[in-house]
Amino acid sequence: MSRVAYVNGVYRPHRDAVVHVEDRGYQFADGVYEVWSVFDGRLADFDAHMTRLHRNLTELRIRSPMTRDALTQVLRETVRRNRVRDGLVYIQVTRGTARRDHVFPGEDTVPSVVVTARPMDLRKAEAAARKGVAVVTQPDIRWGRCDIKTVGLLPNVLAKQAAREAGAAEAWMVDEMGLVTEGGSTNAWIVDEHGVLRTRDVQANILRGCTRAALLDLVRETGITFDERAFTVEEAKTAREAFYTAASAWVMPVTSVDGAKIGDGKPGEITKRLRKLYLERARDEAI
Repeated sequence: MSRVAYVNGVYRPHRDAVVHVEDRGYQFADGVYEVWSVFDGRLADFDAHMTRLHRNLTELRIRSPMTRDALTQVLRETVRRNRVRDGLVYIQVTRGTARRDHVFPGEDTVPSVVVTARPMDLRKAEAAARKGVAVVTQPDIRWGRCDIKTVGLLPNVLAKQAAREAGAAEAWMVDEMGLVTEGGSTNAWIVDEHGVLRTRDVQANILRGCTRAALLDLVRETGITFDERAFTVEEAKTAREAFYTAASAWVMPVTSVDGAKIGDGKPGEITKRLRKLYLERARDEAI
């Protein structure tokens, strides 16, 4: 079955889905995006992702392209038309198409909306989680508003390409103080040498991950000792466990950082427990 994409009010065959050459997303990265996990045809962490999408649009002063209910219908219909049971649905909203000029176009400019959906191989994902994955570190060279999920992802692309070339699954970016900020498309976590679960706080200008937020709720319920505090690369290398979170990875165990083995080189018990709990709740609460 061929894929289907939603583009500015029309469902099109994926191969024919295009936007104008002067779309500001293409020319200026003037847009935002969001990604939902799909379980059994339903969207996980729905409200958190929708809230973040509207926050990001507001931060960039891009008007919402449609009502929340209408947008929800488009997302669900795209999932349905692509017959995705388990996978991802992606939305991108830009400021729209206008004559190329750095300043914002007129208020009558209509935002551009693209929605796509694709399946995921759950068996492959689970196999990776059972074994654990490697990450490498890269300098964080992104712009100063990393809390906004914009389509300006070139630094992330370069970091993730460096990871691939090193045989790793993800890159953890490091600021000028030697502290891990987050991954190229994920949030970074460790269980430190004292057994404390740690991840960087959102005041440090990182992306407010929806999977991260959902996992924090579970952490509080389970009573796991937790500290929302940054960690250095060396602390990551000497940690008992490590993992990253994202809508596309859920809770993914990390077994090495820059070649240094984490713990015994296998996914840790806290990580495996949190992955199981997150997936159970995400599936149960998806809408």
